[in-house]
Amino acid sequence: MLFKFNFVTFNKGWYNGFQIDFVDSRRLELRIMGKSSSERKLIVAVIGGGKCSAQEAVLAETVGRELARRGVILVCGGLTGVMEAACRGAAIESGLTVGILPSEEPDDSNPYVQIPIATGLGHARNMAVVKSAQAVIAISGDYGTLTEIGFALKSGIPVIGLNTWSIYKNGEEDKSIIKARDAVDAVEKAISLAKGRKPI
Repeated sequence: MLFKFNFVTFNKGWYNGFQIDFVDSRRLELRIMGKSSSERKLIVAVIGGGKCSAQEAVLAETVGRELARRGVILVCGGLTGVMEAACRGAAIESGLTVGILPSEEPDDSNPYVQIPIATGLGHARNMAVVKSAQAVIAISGDYGTLTEIGFALKSGIPVIGLNTWSIYKNGEEDKSIIKARDAVDAVEKAISLAKGRKPI
């Protein structure tokens, strides 16, 4: 069945045992076939710039690999840089990757995105990326990443930071972004915090 909502058009149905539902313009739901809500797989968003250094790419790829090894679904903005590196890492470990794209073309996704969601929403798709997840891992990033961090924190979604933004208020650091030592630490913190949230 072809499903349309708020200028978003895509096929609604089953993919590799996952039911895809676009609940609203901010949230994507993936359900395991035949599973109750309490048994749904965890979804973690990996956010970061469309351009990144070689070191940041290695970090993102390791995050993707570690998420996939633990059976976590990776959702991202679907483009290049940190997003592509994270998806590449997940793909190496046979993980599931979802890319929520700013454009109207699924083919704009990086080659490691298995499920591209073409929104046509531009930067507004940043909200959909983080609202689709139960935790967020931010790796480096520019202002777009900062908006995603803000959306996540405003929604009570935990954010784990790897060489990313620090937020200061009245001269004092706001410690809402949970710092991680390395990729493994980031993934472990994200999963632990995601499990503490009610499944979406």
